[in-house]
Amino acid sequence: GSSIHNAGLPWELGLAETHQTLIQNNLRSKVVIEADGKMMSGRDVVIAAMLGAEEYGFATAPLVTMGCVMMRVCNLDTCPVGVATQNPELRKRFRGKPEYVINFMRFMAQEMREYMAKLGIHTVDELVGRSDLLVQKQYPAGTHESKIDMSNILTNPYAKEESDVKMHFVPEDVFDFKLDKTIDETVIIPEMKEALAKKQKKEIRINVSNLNRALGTLFGAEITRKYYNTLEDDTFVVHCTGAGGQSFGAFIPKGLTLALEGDSNDYFGKGLSGGKLAVFPPKGSKFKEDENIIIGNVALFGATSGKAFINGVAGERFCVRNSGASVVVEGVGEHGCEYMTGGCAVILGEVGKNFAAGMSGGIAYVLDRENDLYTKLNKSLVGFGAVTKPEDVAQLKGLIEEHVAWTDSKLGKKILKNFDTYLPHFKKIVPHDYAKMLDSIAEFEAEGMSREEAQIEAFYANTRN
Repeated sequence: GSSIHNAGLPWELGLAETHQTLIQNNLRSKVVIEADGKMMSGRDVVIAAMLGAEEYGFATAPLVTMGCVMMRVCNLDTCPVGVATQNPELRKRFRGKPEYVINFMRFMAQEMREYMAKLGIHTVDELVGRSDLLVQKQYPAGTHESKIDMSNILTNPYAKEESDVKMHFVPEDVFDFKLDKTIDETVIIPEMKEALAKKQKKEIRINVSNLNRALGTLFGAEITRKYYNTLEDDTFVVHCTGAGGQSFGAFIPKGLTLALEGDSNDYFGKGLSGGKLAVFPPKGSKFKEDENIIIGNVALFGATSGKAFINGVAGERFCVRNSGASVVVEGVGEHGCEYMTGGCAVILGEVGKNFAAGMSGGIAYVLDRENDLYTKLNKSLVGFGAVTKPEDVAQLKGLIEEHVAWTDSKLGKKILKNFDTYLPHFKKIVPHDYAKMLDSIAEFEAEGMSREEAQIEAFYANTRN
């Protein structure tokens, strides 16, 4: 209650500033502005339109029409008129009808029409942004009200009847994303066109900059349309040099590989869907791979399958919601593997705070050289221990071998050369319930079931328990 009454600002301030700032930056026609907050009459809506809004939100007034008496106990499930409650006894008291809200909105619109008629305005579109039609009330000199200065709200140099400035949203101004100018459309797809049609392997080399966002995504869509996920790994390989922009390799499918000599921005490999990514420093670089950031935050967000090999440190929220991709990286920031549900993450270095928070599936292997992983791990859903099972050792070693093959990682080579020495320093992080499920699947497979049958039986066995 106190924050509502003492910390908020009137919508008129934010609305007028937003509207005018967008006009000054030639962006007004690309944005729909909605105003909301205690609009109780048609007059309020007319003022909102004049200050620049073309959509209007209502909450309190329609609730009152449905029977709300503003007891302000919505969060307690004790609403006495049955509006904001799941209690069946209280819900019996609800007397609202849709017609009441319809009537309210009709009255609001009617009052708007009356004000617009007085002003000579025919449509709401004509009204939007016309703050020149608003006049501040005058009060006797010396009163508090006379000291209020509303000039910044009311004085919009563009708000004139004859102005040719676009005062409101224009749909045709919005949806030109200039996809025809992307590196996918101008370089990758044309160069790969014949190979794509004939399903032939091909490699190309390109230079990239951080202006090239979502590089590979459009070509990946062409692959998916034609072959779904049936191609062999590395059918099409794009060797990139430079700086990758945001969402480098987002959603790329099986068959497409992007190898980047340089670094990359946030959302690297977002939604990775079967493709392969590799990023490594330029040859001859003095970049210390396991100490320096090479890709930004939120890498591999929501990845479902595929592989990524990162010869450097990733930012925060690495592999959030990964559900099936296998990745190797040489260090991560805070909240690594958050909400992970599947796949495998190998981290050959330091991790930040809150690692594995909300992780309900998948496996992470972390090289815990300082034996301090337990201080950074969010242990609410996961357990950790040494890597001892032969299948785990094989999985870990195999991924590091692929990492070295794609990135020439110095650290990866060192670990492989002295694998027996490094292995005791690795910790396996796995969610408790996920570990039970894996053990059940293994038991059913040992009885002669196929992988799919074992998964189904394990699911039923564990959900019954």
